[in-house]
Amino acid sequence: MKQKTVFVCTECGNKSPKWMGKCTMCGKWNTMEEEVISPAPSGGFSLAPTESPKKIKEIDETNESRQSTGMSEFDRVLGGGLVKGSFVLVGGDPGIGKSTILLQICEFLGKTSKILYVSGEESPTQIKLRAERLKIKTENLKIYSETNMNYVKNAIAAEKPDIIIVDSVQTMVSPEIGSSPGNVSQIKEVTATLMRIAKDNNISIFLVGHVTKDGAIAGPKILEHMVDTVLYFEGDNQQVYRILRAVKNRFGSTNEIGVFEMESSGLRQVANPSEALLSGRPDDSPGSCITCTMEGTRPVLAEIQALVSPTNFGNPRRMTQGPDLNRVLMLLAVMEKQSGLHISSYDSYVNIVGGFKISETASDLGIVLSLASSFRNRALDSGIVAIGEVGLTGETRSVSLLEARISEAEKMGFKTCIIPYINSKRLKKFNGIDVIPVRNIRDAINKFL
Repeated sequence: MKQKTVFVCTECGNKSPKWMGKCTMCGKWNTMEEEVISPAPSGGFSLAPTESPKKIKEIDETNESRQSTGMSEFDRVLGGGLVKGSFVLVGGDPGIGKSTILLQICEFLGKTSKILYVSGEESPTQIKLRAERLKIKTENLKIYSETNMNYVKNAIAAEKPDIIIVDSVQTMVSPEIGSSPGNVSQIKEVTATLMRIAKDNNISIFLVGHVTKDGAIAGPKILEHMVDTVLYFEGDNQQVYRILRAVKNRFGSTNEIGVFEMESSGLRQVANPSEALLSGRPDDSPGSCITCTMEGTRPVLAEIQALVSPTNFGNPRRMTQGPDLNRVLMLLAVMEKQSGLHISSYDSYVNIVGGFKISETASDLGIVLSLASSFRNRALDSGIVAIGEVGLTGETRSVSLLEARISEAEKMGFKTCIIPYINSKRLKKFNGIDVIPVRNIRDAINKFL
């Protein structure tokens, strides 16, 4: 019997009988992937439930107890530890440290749990060499190099592990699906099989996923919907710092981050990210300003560096590394209109030191002051922290969790904190730091530069 195929969009799930360069539903290009249509099982389906419905107060939640991974930063991102039976997807750029951190937590988890490490990319010898470099000596870690899911299921049934690590989902193959590894249908089938294993046997599974050139996890979007937790490893291979961020978590917050430093012996936890990101900061340097951003419940101080110089081109260049480019373009337009700085004819570059990414608008005031500092070639006082959102009319808008941000700045030894005026009305008094409210960016620039 000839197999039937259909082309499925990996972004929106739209189906087409033939390949198209552009999806007619979502408008994305080159997202149509071939998928084999599996025949429906004969005999219909059974309506007999495996167990009867329960009242919510009768449900036993003892199985949701958390297990520490031995890394407090990893535990923070997971929501307090590893939940039994959870299905965790870890994505990131090649060489960022996904396999390294999963192998490192095996040393601590192996004290109380049996671990099966399934690798479709490396041989057992390669994994052993990396484990020796990372000083992994646990006796409860077993390595299995295989890509056939039938063999993997047999190994799981024989070993009965408590924790499984699969590296990676794009290399696994289900023989029942007649397509190549990494195909949409293969990834869906492999993920569904592993999810059933995790839930039916109360086994925690870590699944490593490759990412595309756009930074998204490769494969259909349903992959992220099927798992319990999605973790992204961020960072530049040229930088030593790595940030583990939860973008989906059924067992905790989706805003927490863990900060690590890549060393020759593996990833080291960074307990105080603010101190690490501010190390080596030059004094009295124009174009530098400190801001405080919230990553979940953790305030993090970051250094914003800006360079403004006359352009040699017809159109000035705008580049950012860390903040959103469109947000910076908007702030440059606001500065041109509201502060009297004729900055539109200058090249402007903005960078967050350490490869850190900032998405929240509370860093707006810090970006504006760093750009103005470079434009005027006047250095801000090294003891200043700027926090606040900037509106289109140049006004400073309120930010959330301001007291936690100011406390972090005070703890790190900063003497002055610039905040939006509207926040000052409900703010408690601080003894070790001067809190100065400003109404708009013109007041801030003229007062401190």
